[in-house]
Parts: sequence; C-alpha cells; structure tokens
Amino acid sequence: MPFCLPLSFISLHQIPYLKSKALPYVVLIVLAVAVLIIRQCRSGGLISADRSKNSSNLEVNRNRGFDRRTSFIEYTAHAKCRMGCRQISTSEVEEIMRDGNINYRKSDPDARPCPTYAVEGMTHDNQHVRIVFAQCDYKTKVVTTIDLDHEWECHCPGDDKKFSNN
Repeated sequence: MPFCLPLSFISLHQIPYLKSKALPYVVLIVLAVAVLIIRQCRSGGLISADRSKNSSNLEVNRNRGFDRRTSFIEYTAHAKCRMGCRQISTSEVEEIMRDGNINYRKSDPDARPCPTYAVEGMTHDNQHVRIVFAQCDYKTKVVTTIDLDHEWECHCPGDDKKFSNN
C-alpha cells in the first residue's frame, strides 16, 4: 500500500506552493547526479560488470602520467651498457620505477611519441640514482641510468661520437 499523507497535514491551497518551492531543489539534484555520471563515463571511471575485480586486469591509460607497472619494461642497448658500467641491476631499475620520485625538471612528459620521465631514488644497496624512462604506447623503455653520487668510467657505443663535430 503506497504511503499517503493525511489531507489534514497539508491544506489543499499549500500543494501548489510546495511544488513550486521544491521544484528548483529537485532540478538541482537531478542535474548534479547527471553531471557526476557524465564525469565518471568520460574519465573511464565506470567499470563494466564483465571485467574482473582484479586491478591488474583493468586497462590503464598510458597517455595520462607515468605508468609504474614493470611488466611493460624494455631496456635499450645504451641503458644496458650504462647499467653495466654503473653497477645498477634490473631489480634496482624496477625498484626505482615503482617507488622513485619523478624529477619533472629533468623529464619531458609532453614529448611525442614517447614522454620521458626522470625518476630518482635510493636503491636497496644505497645507490642514489636517476633512471630515464620513455613511456611509449605498449612498452616503457629504459633510456639511461645515472648514479648521482659517483662518477663511473664508461665506454658505451656512441660515446666517442658525442663530442665530435660530425
């Protein structure tokens, strides 16, 4: 049985007044809910029911900030050489990728096709490092590794061309 107010509670001449007074509030509430739904849909915040609740299966927009997932990592030849010279392991690179701080003064998040992020931190063996990552569509390339506290001698391919005028 539906809920009804007794007529003695509200006199008949007050009904149009209540409708006109409450109408702006109802309209505001409906608009607010509509705006929230639209914002959620545009930002991809609504997860469809057929997706798993496991966050690792959710898609991440790799064009919005630095993606710290190490499953996309790929090492350039230059990075491998620098890692060898500077005694930086792949586990340390992944550790900095996950937990390091982005140095935006050394980064170029607007670079195309691959934004670059210089991520700094202390490794588990107390090396203060900066790792430069290039985040492309389907992989994150390690561009170079730098030990910020110690100067290492390194002879990587291409180093001799760096200072030539050719």
